[in-house]
Amino acid sequence: MAEEFKWPEGIRAALSLTFDDARPSQLDSGIPILNEYDTKGTFYVSFSNMDQRMDEWRQALAGGHEIGNHTVNHPCSGNFSFAHSRALENYTLHQMEEELTGANQHIEETLGVTPKTFAYPCGQKFIGRGESVQSYVPLIAEHFLLGRGFKNECHQDPIHGDLAQAMGVDFDRMTVQEFHTRIETALNDSGWLILAGHNVSSDNGQTVLEETLHAICEYANDPANGVWLDTAAAIGEYVVARQESDLG
Repeated sequence: MAEEFKWPEGIRAALSLTFDDARPSQLDSGIPILNEYDTKGTFYVSFSNMDQRMDEWRQALAGGHEIGNHTVNHPCSGNFSFAHSRALENYTLHQMEEELTGANQHIEETLGVTPKTFAYPCGQKFIGRGESVQSYVPLIAEHFLLGRGFKNECHQDPIHGDLAQAMGVDFDRMTVQEFHTRIETALNDSGWLILAGHNVSSDNGQTVLEETLHAICEYANDPANGVWLDTAAAIGEYVVARQESDLG
């Protein structure tokens, strides 16, 4: 049996809904659904999208949603054709740190908030190639409360897991039944399920299904289920405080 983490009274597991790239459908469909249930999400923004609808992102922030860092240029492995001009294989740690601090600065200047959490573009955590490959996880630990991965296999263990490389489970195209399977496992382990998606619609592709998002919010809003749904920053801060209290 897994070691039990001490969540607030009545809570058996935590859940965060996170979305990448500031895609228009997040404003058009995703945030209205979250607001319908008074649920807060975390949005890791790309500026090419965010800057086009800045007023709406300011409204989302004012409504309690979290804005997180997703770098300036979204660097990924050069194996992706879209990333040839910003391939991680050609980055240095200094360049990566500029991606992080530059993104923070832009968010601070435009939205007036300093991001507390980060999402790894493409879920990848390295720079360089061959014998010069290095992890940039230590940079994330230095600058942020949490760094969220992508397409990881399981929920985050709040006792043993590393917040600088927190597990992010893909929920693009996730069905309601698949969600229930995931959350039941997290409940059994006193875990923290961090879901990571992109668009929000009923279409095919890289999108969180509206039906599933409604079902998740309804499930989390039922106190009988014992789930705490909140932003990555809010739950991350609780985890850190709990860990420090237990160590003390």
